[in-house]
This record gives sequence, structure tokens and C-alpha cells, in this order.
Amino acid sequence: MHQLPVETPSKIVDRYFDSIGWKPFRFQRSVWRAHQNGHSGLIHSATGTGKTLAAWMGPILRWLKENPDRSRWNPKRPPPARVIWVTPLRALAGDTEASLRAPMEAIGLPWRLESRTGDSKASAKARQMKRLPSALVTTPESLSLMLTHERLLSQLSGVETVIVDEWHELLGTKRGIQTELALARLRHLNPQLRTWGLSATLGNLEQAKDSLMGVNPCGPVRIIEGYKKKRMTLESIIPERIERFPWSGHIGTKMVPQVADRLEDVNSALIFANTRSQTEIWYQQLLRQRPDWAGKIALHHGSLDTTVRRWVEDGLRDGSLRAVVCTSSLDLGVDFTAVDLVLQIGSPKGAARLLQRAGRSGHQPDAESRLAFVPTNAIELIELAAAQDAIRKGHLEARPLINKPLDVLAQHLVTIAIGGGFDADELLEEVRSSRAYESLTDLEWQWVLDFVVHGGSSLTAYPDFHRVERNENRYVVTQRRTMTMHRMNIGTIVSDASMKVKYLKGATLGSVEESFLSKLNEGDRFLFAGKLVSLVRVKDNVAYVKRAKGQPDSVPRWMGGRMPLSSELSAELRLKLEQAADGKLVGREMQALKGLFDLQTRWSALPRSNQLLIERIETRGGHQLFVFPFEGRLVHEGLAAVFAYRISQLQTTTFTMACNDYGIVLQSPHRVQLDDVIREKVFSTNDLTADILNSMNSTEMAKRQFRQIARVAGLIHPGYPGQCKSTSHVQASSNLFFDVFQEYDPDNLLLEQSRREVLEFQLESSRLFDALERIERSEMLITEPPKVTPLAFPLLVDKLRERISSETLGERIARMQQQLEKAADQSN
Repeated sequence: MHQLPVETPSKIVDRYFDSIGWKPFRFQRSVWRAHQNGHSGLIHSATGTGKTLAAWMGPILRWLKENPDRSRWNPKRPPPARVIWVTPLRALAGDTEASLRAPMEAIGLPWRLESRTGDSKASAKARQMKRLPSALVTTPESLSLMLTHERLLSQLSGVETVIVDEWHELLGTKRGIQTELALARLRHLNPQLRTWGLSATLGNLEQAKDSLMGVNPCGPVRIIEGYKKKRMTLESIIPERIERFPWSGHIGTKMVPQVADRLEDVNSALIFANTRSQTEIWYQQLLRQRPDWAGKIALHHGSLDTTVRRWVEDGLRDGSLRAVVCTSSLDLGVDFTAVDLVLQIGSPKGAARLLQRAGRSGHQPDAESRLAFVPTNAIELIELAAAQDAIRKGHLEARPLINKPLDVLAQHLVTIAIGGGFDADELLEEVRSSRAYESLTDLEWQWVLDFVVHGGSSLTAYPDFHRVERNENRYVVTQRRTMTMHRMNIGTIVSDASMKVKYLKGATLGSVEESFLSKLNEGDRFLFAGKLVSLVRVKDNVAYVKRAKGQPDSVPRWMGGRMPLSSELSAELRLKLEQAADGKLVGREMQALKGLFDLQTRWSALPRSNQLLIERIETRGGHQLFVFPFEGRLVHEGLAAVFAYRISQLQTTTFTMACNDYGIVLQSPHRVQLDDVIREKVFSTNDLTADILNSMNSTEMAKRQFRQIARVAGLIHPGYPGQCKSTSHVQASSNLFFDVFQEYDPDNLLLEQSRREVLEFQLESSRLFDALERIERSEMLITEPPKVTPLAFPLLVDKLRERISSETLGERIARMQQQLEKAADQSN
């Protein structure tokens, strides 16, 4: 009897691709070959072009080659841990697991595939403590948590491949640093470990690769490019009437009818908004526009309960939902094949983010991605035009890297000390093998070591901060309380303390930041999870609510909603304005703004990219100085403070100020002498850091930043589940540490880190320096318009928001617009 020939691994994989109607791409085969040859690498390809299968089939092919005899495959005795798949969001874990499971089951692979995240059941975690699955989908936090369990280390040492999904989302964040340190530990456990990363829409590929691979990779490292460009259609839903005096958010939900009409034309869509509060509002407005869509449209953001999110994700998969209004919680991840259109509400503030979100539609290599842009104010149409130019040129945003944050390192040392302990010299070598800590000095290392052992020089007398003990040549943790508290608070995401929102009788809806709930009274109504609810009471860190009718008194506003304009998009926006100044209006978006541009030119000017436009206008409020660098909100906050400080050194005056992504307004009771300002080099980069610190309440800003650092470093703890400390308690604790360190331990490296992070994260000081350098080289274009111009009007509104008026803001602004429109018509 003739034995059938054994099917080769490549034939098995080809057969799987045939079964789903696909053919492997050249870049996918390149990844598989590289994996077989022991290489590591970064896969860079557009969203929806097959990166997942490119990475996943590498370890599968290797196992098939090592185990060609199918008769010996036994699903009841799956192989030990071989692959760890790191996903940036736990909300994606289930989706990722389903995507990885499909080829496994089709091939008949006898592997066990599971997830381990904060959403996993306790029974699954307990099972995994005894035996890890063949392949595990996890997050950076859960991976670090596994390293605290010594009994898992022998199993982790057998892991052959780690795949980090959506590396561009982790790069340049403390979660990315946490991932780098975990990878360094896994490479210590298995020096032959293969590391693969998946990334789309990234401008600094080499840096991304180096950060993922560490300083001394064990084998060759590749960057494998897939499809950089995918067929894509970007369009704008342009308002029926373009107002010549727009203001931030004023169109907003006025566009709901047009969006609803657009949704009628498609089977399903994702509607992206930049903030969670915006998703709540848009969801309600769409339902009000189309009540018959109840149950056919849904809401998705990171503060909703897991069961709610999973219901929405299942609805996307099975096609039962027409549309989902969402934040970046659905920005990433695996295929939602049912979605054939993406709508973006408001500017995404970056070309890469726009590209990423567009790729959520037509999420297949040969399908076209379609995105419709919905502006929340008219000027945002320039941003879309600029983003399209940036995408065509390949000018995608780079992710700036973070250098050796000591709070993350302190947390990691405690993690490793709990997970079996460490030798200081060996761990130092391991830590320095990561790119983030390559330049870590001996003094910095010793400082962090002293900090986790006895709290540093100023906390030695307090036993609570003696977390790690030295036992001969090893550093270990023996106190059960320290272990428990550390495991509960592991991670680098620091947010305002949150409370669960729960029906009096029934389900949990999600969580809302305590700072929002603290401002509500019993009976107040608010929108949450797509429902109107009223607050009944707050008890045991839970906000109990019931369904309500009528109009909401408020909408929760979560922290972290401000996204600044990227430097790449800022540069393209300045070029679009230069084209408009030359009368070249390319594309529907720019043509729609012709009336606005004509009026701006008639009353003032449109600046070219080598000019800085300054408008000087006197109003009833005082002398207004409008400056337009077009560098993004965060840079402008720093520039406004520096300009005001430097001008006040030249003439005695006081300023109030406001900023947006396009410019700055400085209001003063006195006329600013611009000749003196220019002659005295107010726009110079000289002494910039000192002037930033002098011009702003840098101590208060550093205190706020220190609050996050203190939490990550383990100085303060939010508390046990159900007994979480209030925001005010955590704030008071961190402020106390800050003040103690400043007085008794001024050289404390965590203090220095907080000041550095204020400059880089909150003020983007390096970008601010580049902006000033550009401004120094620019021609000063100074105008004195007869009225507030279209570019200046949104800044005036932002300043007006901060003042109390008996009128509603909308009524006040509408009257101002009418007066300016009348003046514009008369000046024709």
C-alpha cells in the first residue's frame, strides 16, 4: 500500500489562502522566508493589506516544518507556549484572537490559542498560570504582569516568537517603553527569540525598528514593506453654506442631516469622532434625525463596559449594525469586512491618523477605502486638503521617542524583583539592551535602585517605600502587600480616577471620570453609553443611575481629548494657504472657501509659507494682536506665553490670551509697539527654555505631571477595587511628595523628569524651538484690518468662551457674525 506524500508547509498555507479566495502577496512570502531563516523584523504596510497573516503564518510554517507527520498531531496535548501576540488595546484582543484562530482551524493545527487581558475571566487566568497556551494574545500591561510570576518564567523561556501589533501606536509612549523592557526580559529568557512588529502609517521606520529590536538583536533584522498605498477615495461633506466667520465646532451637529443622507447610501459605516463626549452627542443626534435606526446604529468608546463594546463589535462583524459612532477605540485592529465607508467628524489633526481611519473601510488588500470628512468648522476644510497633499507626498507623521523615563524603570525593577528577583549587574545589562535605556548612566541606575529599595534619600525613614529587599547579591520582594499592590497597579496609563456607572437594578454601563461626577447633583441628567440617565446616588465608588427623559444637563468630558495639529500637517496647511494667496484653489475643499479667502485678502492678507501674518485690531475689549504661525495648539500655548512674557519686559502691560491650531491672540489695554518687538528679537530662540519657565506657572505644571510619574513609579496608589481613593486624595498625596522632594531632595531624578516631560509633552518644546527658528527667518507681514478677519474670528470666540455673559455663547457669537457679515458686504 502506497503512503500518500506528505504535504509541504507552503502547500498547506497556499491551500488555506485558496479556501478564502486569496493569493499570498510577495511581501507576505518575504516575511515567511525571513522567519524561517531566523530573522526578526518590522512589517510596514497600509491598513487592510494582510499584515496579520504575514506575521502569523511565520511561526505556523516553522511548526509545520518541524512537525510534518499529521498523525502525531494531538489537539488534546497542544504544544507549549510558542508565540506571544501583543496588542495595544485590550478591546482588540477578542477580535485578534478570532482572526488568528481562522487559519489555525482551517489547517487543523493542534495549538491552543487564548487571550490574557484585563477583561479575561479569572478562571482563564488561573488555568494559564498552570500552563500557558501555545499562542497567547495579550497587552503590554498583562505581559508585564506575567513577569511577576516566577512559575511562568520557565514557560516564557520557551517562547520562540513575539509579535507586536500596531507598533506605531505604542511607539513614543510609556506603554511602548514598558513593551521594550518586557521584550528585553523575554530575550534574556530566550536569547534566540524572534521579534516581529506590525505597523502602518509611520514616518520614522528605522527608529521604530530599532526601538522594537533593542540594541543587540540576536540575528538579522528586516524592514519588509508591503502595500504603502491602497486605493482610496477621500471626499468632504461640504456645508450648504460656508460662513465667512467660522468658529470652532460651530457647524458640528448641523451636519447631521447630510451625514444621515450619506449613511443611507451604504450598508455600514464607522463614524469617527475625536473625543468620547463628541461620540455621545453625535449618536443621540443621529437617532433624533432617524428614530427608525434605533438598534441599527451603536456607540463605541473606551469608557463603555466590556459587554457593551463586545456587542457592538459582534454587530459590526455580522452586519446587523448600519453604523457605529466611535473614537480611536475602533481605530486599530482586525478586519471589519462589513464596513464600506468611514466618516471623520472634525479634523483628525494628522495625515497618518486620517490614513489609518480610512483603512478601516474596504479592509481587504484589493478593496477601495472610502472616507468622508465632516468639518466642524469651515477652516477645517483646508486641513483635509492639506492632509490629502501630505498623503500623496508620503509625508506621514513620525512618532518622537521617549528617552529613559525613570518612573517606568522603577516599576519594571519591582516587577522583576517580584518575579524571582534579579542580580543588579545582570539586570542593568538587560535594561541597557533596550533602545530607551541604552544611555542610562551608572548614577541613574543606582538612583533608581536606591529608590525602590528604601525610597531614595528622603523617604528612608518610611517602611512603606522599602519595596525591594537586598538578599546577598539578589534583589527580591518578600512582602505580600507590596506584591498585591504592585500587581494591581501595574501599567503606565494614568488617568483621572473613574467611577463605574451602573443602573440601580441592572447592567453596568461603563465608567466616568470622578471629576465629572463630582460636579453633578442627584437628579441631574447626562448622556452616557448612548442613553439619557439621571444620577440617583454615589455609593462605594459606583454612580447609580436610572433612565431619564427630556434634555441632558451635561455630557461627560473625559481627559485627553485635545489633539494638536501635527508638524507635518501644519507645514502642508501653510503651503495650501500660499496657494490660496496666489489664487490657486485646488480641489472642492479649497474652492468652497473662496468667499472666505477673498474677504481675508481684502481686509488683511493670506500669508505665504515664508511669512508670519500679524494682525493688529482695536476692539471694545482693548488692543488685539493676532499672530498666525499655523503650528498647532500646544506649540501656540508655549509661544503665546513666551511672546507675552518677552513683550512685557519691553513695555509695561498685561495680557490675556487664547490659542487654537492656527494662531494666537494677545489682548492688552495698551497698543503693542511692534517695531520694538521685532528689533528686540522677541521671536528669537535665544534663552527659550528659561523664558518658557519664567513665562508659565512651570511649578504647577510640573506638579500635575509629577502626579502621573508618582503613580507609575509606585509612590502613590489609586487603592484597591471598590476602595479607590478620590482624585483629590491622590492629588494631595502627589503634591506632598513633590513639595517634600523639592525642599529636602532637590536632586530627585523624578522631579527632573517631571520638568522635562512638561517641556516635551505639554509644551512640545523641541517643536516650539523649530517653529521659532522658522519664524525668525520669515518675513513679518503686519496688517491693521478694519474689522476682525475670518482667520482671527475663531480666536476671538475662544477668548470669549472664558468670559461670563448673561447671553448664551451661541447667541452672542451669532450677533457678532451678523455684524461682521454686514460689514463684509458693505466693503465689497
